[in-house]
Order: sequence, then structure tokens, then C-alpha cells
Amino acid sequence: MLLLAVDTATPAVTVALHDGTSVVAQESQVDARRHGELLLPAVDRVLSAAGLKLDAVTGVVVGVGPGPYTGLRVGLVTAATFGSALGVPVHGLCSLDGLAYAAGLDGPFVVATDARRKEVYWARYDDARTRVTEPAVDRPAEIAERVAGLPVVGAGAVLYPEAFPDARGPEHQSAAALAALAAEKLAAGGSVESGAFLPPVPLYLRRPDAQVPKNYKVVTPK
Repeated sequence: MLLLAVDTATPAVTVALHDGTSVVAQESQVDARRHGELLLPAVDRVLSAAGLKLDAVTGVVVGVGPGPYTGLRVGLVTAATFGSALGVPVHGLCSLDGLAYAAGLDGPFVVATDARRKEVYWARYDDARTRVTEPAVDRPAEIAERVAGLPVVGAGAVLYPEAFPDARGPEHQSAAALAALAAEKLAAGGSVESGAFLPPVPLYLRRPDAQVPKNYKVVTPK
């Protein structure tokens, strides 16, 4: 097994290789505006650091979000392209699950990432491997009472300490954690059908910022 994991659902452009036992190589850069520019060079560097070629990959793991429209689709399109070119499966995982897994907490907690517009993408967990709510997008003040007393992992906790006073690390996504979680699920026979993985399609939760202007005039040939 050699899994190539990528995630661009957050400001972190993150890539990792996992051989089914441990992480072979990884790289992360935090830059919310250059996902498309940074991802492929990062993949090349990770493969080079591991001394491997792309054709050694047996599966692709991708964070499906939630995340902002533009950044999120960079990772998903890249993962789909690699899967098609190599003829290997593409395994989707909720990006929040990667942060939860990396946190390694045993009791209930929350993961919250920056959704912009003064909102967070969030979900609640019973432990590092068990998400108990569907991902959602809300203003921090609207959910503060519901998550009161729980540790909150991710950039959302750092950005809104008044709503999430018990902030925990990690702040940013790691493809290494996403890959390790995927490797565990695959070893246990996990699949999309069993609910272990998600289809590799974007989980946006809201409409993209770019929209057709109102009263847009369509010009057709006479």
C-alpha cells in the first residue's frame, strides 16, 4: 500500500505519503490564496523525499471539506486526476476528521475551522475517530452554548476565543493525519458503502461567493 493524501480545504496546502504502516514523507504550507500554485510542486517534493515515483501510488486520499469553494476544488480535482491517470481508487474523507484524528483526544470535543464571513465549519466528536454530528457552518456565537465546556480543535478556536475558550491543537490540517486515518479504515475493510469513506466530491455547505449578477442580460445571436 502506498497512499498519496492531499487536502486543500483549509489555508493549509498539505500532502503526505503513507505506506500502510507509517508516514513516509509529508509537507504542509499555510497560504489561503495559492492552493493551485502550491499543491503540485508539494506533491513532487514529497515523492522526491521518499525516493518514489507517482506510479508507485496505490490509492489517493483527499479531504472533501467542508471548505471554501476555490481552495477546496483544487485538491479534489488534483486527486481525481491522479486517480484516473494511475487507475487507482480515490478515497474521500471529511477534512474535519483529519484534524480530529491528529488531535488524538479521548473524550468529547469539537473541531472548528475558518469558514470566513465570521463563520466556522464545525463538527462534534466523541473521540479522535468518532464524529457524532454532520459538518455544519455557523457563527461562533450561535453554537457557543451548545459546545460550552468542550475543547475545540482548529483555527476556529484560535480566531474566536470568546466563543471557544478551550482551544487545542493542531490549528491546521495535516495530510499525514488524513492518510493515517485512511490507512486504518482501509486495513479494517472500510469503503464508501460501509460509511468509512465519502465520495470524492466537494462538501461546500454553502453557495460559492462568485455568482452571476442579478438582471444579467443574455445576448444571443440573431
